Amino acid sequence: MNPYVQLVRAPAALTVLGDTVAGAAASGRPLTGRRLLLPLASVALYWSGMALNDWSDRRLDAVERPERPIPSGRISPNAALATAVGLSAAGLGIAAWAGGRDSLRVAGLLTAAVWSYDTVLKSTPVGPVAMAACRGLDVLLGAGHARSGAALPAAAALASHTLAVTALSRGEVHGGSSATATAALGGTAVTALAAIGGPAPSPRHRLAGVAGAVAYAATVGRAQYAALVDPTAASVRQATKAGIHGMVPLQSALAARSGSVLGAALVSLALPLARRLSRKVSPT
Repeated sequence: MNPYVQLVRAPAALTVLGDTVAGAAASGRPLTGRRLLLPLASVALYWSGMALNDWSDRRLDAVERPERPIPSGRISPNAALATAVGLSAAGLGIAAWAGGRDSLRVAGLLTAAVWSYDTVLKSTPVGPVAMAACRGLDVLLGAGHARSGAALPAAAALASHTLAVTALSRGEVHGGSSATATAALGGTAVTALAAIGGPAPSPRHRLAGVAGAVAYAATVGRAQYAALVDPTAASVRQATKAGIHGMVPLQSALAARSGSVLGAALVSLALPLARRLSRKVSPT
């Protein structure tokens, strides 16, 4: 398999496409015209973060995950860093083309947040909060700077979920704790309720939002409960993977409840493909 596909966790980008869809729906600004390219900006910035993550962790990975592209020698550190820089530039460029300065302002904040997380904040106590901020900003990218206020609840829901997944993921190598898994499971319940708690244009949109929220809670909650009962590294890895895939039904729930049932349906199509491809390239 191409080592760059593994470096950027290419298939996992399917779980970020819905961020901008949810943000756009929440803000009342559908993704039309050039704005349809905003999900691609999210993908580029996500891939940039993955490459930068492995560059920053290259010494640690040499001990804990020697099979990754950099410690295995299939990609040099300089090449990984250049990949991260190039993808960041691509993400900013796509955002500017798709939404002008309005989108570029949010994309710039997102890029700064990604680089800050991977190079400085990840291993600190505020690491999960920083990662959550990245995801929230990705949702706001769909709204644009001018309409970001309207999309804040949707951004907060994705950020809250990301916070729980990131905190739990710290036990992927050496195992986690039941307390962390319990907190993550509680966060999933709160996030599911928040996803359906806001105003909806009609009962049809409300029902579609509820369906997405139920799918989200089932997808993520079951794996987190397993990690609560048995907080070994293997269980935590499975819960983390489920949490990453759970982004999709959560995005779908938020988009549907905000009035975009079509957008929610299109977003949901990414989940089975992401699950299938994760058997070949792990999203973690």
